[in-house]
Amino acid sequence: MSDLTSIEKIKLEKLLEMGSGYVLNFSNNSFQAFIFDSLKLDIYDDKYLYSTNSKANRLRAFWNKESNFLVGKLISDLLEYWHTQKLINTLEISETENSLFVECLKIAERLKKDTPVEDVEVIQLDIEDQDSYLLAKSIRKSLHENEPEIALDRLHTFTVKYLRKLCDKYSIQYDRKTPLHGLYGGYVKFLKDQNKIESKMTERILKSSIAILDSFNAVRNEQSLAHDNPVLNYNESVLIFNNVLSSIRFIESLENLSGKVKQQNSEENWDEIPF
Repeated sequence: MSDLTSIEKIKLEKLLEMGSGYVLNFSNNSFQAFIFDSLKLDIYDDKYLYSTNSKANRLRAFWNKESNFLVGKLISDLLEYWHTQKLINTLEISETENSLFVECLKIAERLKKDTPVEDVEVIQLDIEDQDSYLLAKSIRKSLHENEPEIALDRLHTFTVKYLRKLCDKYSIQYDRKTPLHGLYGGYVKFLKDQNKIESKMTERILKSSIAILDSFNAVRNEQSLAHDNPVLNYNESVLIFNNVLSSIRFIESLENLSGKVKQQNSEENWDEIPF
């Protein structure tokens, strides 16, 4: 269930005009269609039946039953609808309404940060590489819409491109046929050879990830939209995303640490130059 506070609910109900059982200017059909377009969920499912069958009570039940992320996503879309209706109908937005609108936007953003997929920020938007930029943008969009299962193939491609860049950086040998787990294994071996790994446990975790990424190849080929496949279910897709992104986050922490050490050494050498 979401953790909307009582004060937050009061603000949302006021802006969404829920006092008389309605939600804005939606009819039953348009309300159902809007939420389905937003989340691919049926607001008239029995689990959202609360007290009377009004649209406002359906929405209240949704707030109580669904996750922060889903509630935040729907609130964000409803706020955009509210604002659009004001604009296209040339209705003036009062200072009070605008202040309330801004407060509700903050509520939506707070809730959306509680995403089921962690470490999303490691999927970086590389504006210098157009292909990587579009790939990362597409993955982030799917995660933002809470549809990790349809982005599994792109996560695989992103991880391959990411590891190839690391291999190029350190002159680790590979070719176009080297699979994902092979690229990762080459990088892990490089870390071990360079004494970048301080504990046996870390080494074991990294080596176990090689087998995980080997299995990811099968998921990409047989259970993703890379081909005409039945797509893997939502919960397992979230698990895969979290495991893969956790590995990338660890690599990023090593790379950032290495960069800081190099910068520090460079500054120290510069200080030693006599003038």
